[in-house]
Amino acid sequence: MTGWLTGVVWTACALTLSVGCTRQGTGTTGPQIKWGLVLHGGAGTIDRTQLTPQLETEYRAALTEALQAGYRALRDGGASIDAVVAAITILEDSPLFNAGRGAVFTADGINSLDASVMDGATLRAGAIAGVTDVRNPILLARLVMEKSPHVMLSGSGAEHFAREQGVPSTPKEWFYTERRWKELQDAKAAEAKSGAATIVNRQEKFGTVGVVALDQAGRLAAGTSTGGMTNKKWGRIGDSPIIGAGTYADGRCGVSGTGWGEFYIRNVVAHDICARVEYQGTSLSQAADEVVLVKLPTQEKDTGGVIAMDHDGHIAMPFNTSGMYRGWIGAEGTATTAIFRDK
Repeated sequence: MTGWLTGVVWTACALTLSVGCTRQGTGTTGPQIKWGLVLHGGAGTIDRTQLTPQLETEYRAALTEALQAGYRALRDGGASIDAVVAAITILEDSPLFNAGRGAVFTADGINSLDASVMDGATLRAGAIAGVTDVRNPILLARLVMEKSPHVMLSGSGAEHFAREQGVPSTPKEWFYTERRWKELQDAKAAEAKSGAATIVNRQEKFGTVGVVALDQAGRLAAGTSTGGMTNKKWGRIGDSPIIGAGTYADGRCGVSGTGWGEFYIRNVVAHDICARVEYQGTSLSQAADEVVLVKLPTQEKDTGGVIAMDHDGHIAMPFNTSGMYRGWIGAEGTATTAIFRDK
């Protein structure tokens, strides 16, 4: 059975095949597009009673702006990697998301940024971790891919590379938001009370952003950007800059994840989904559901979600939390956004 919504075809859930139909969580049977992109702005505890109408409007507007930026790149004949970077740059400049300007604070009271991109057509990838003065980490990750012989650069080395590539140093004030600073103070207070290093309200802090795009030539690309976890210590790095964990793209499949990074690293989540598509011939929807709605919850509940797309334009968006900021746009140019568990 099929139906139409904003010009894209939705396929009904087959109870005997789709894990998302029978397991707790939000299944991924979703739209199929000719070309376009899908994005996320983080998964976690997103309660309708706590998200005011004004704030919801702001989130949807930011997601729509990012979708439209990526769409314009594709419409004008750009490669999928162009759309990924264009869309993520918009989200990094928004204070609403845990990436770039809206990044959370570390235990030392700084913003430590991670990002990665991967070109599915060539398997080339670039990533940066632990940078503190780069306004748009996704742009630097692309430069690592295109202008260096390496895949990942970190810390002061990545910042030195940025200066060599003409990327200016951004003042620390650019990244400061009162909301994120308060989150750090709350985390420190809770930690002091417990007497141990803890992840405070971890499921509320998943604000990582990511994009998967399919261009008119049928090429896939994926990218992810994050500020990590509030109150992170010891130079902690999550899954977002790790190719195969938080980001992966090949000729068949592209994935970007958002959630508790340690579990995404241990399970190589992004690659696992694409490997199931490649080696088992599993549909994208089923592969994503099996990993996000079945495999991860056996280890820890409320770990997060992913966005994914295959080379035929099928989109999957499973998450095992109460919500995930997400959206997609196809060749017809209609941007659709979602936040809660609504179909």
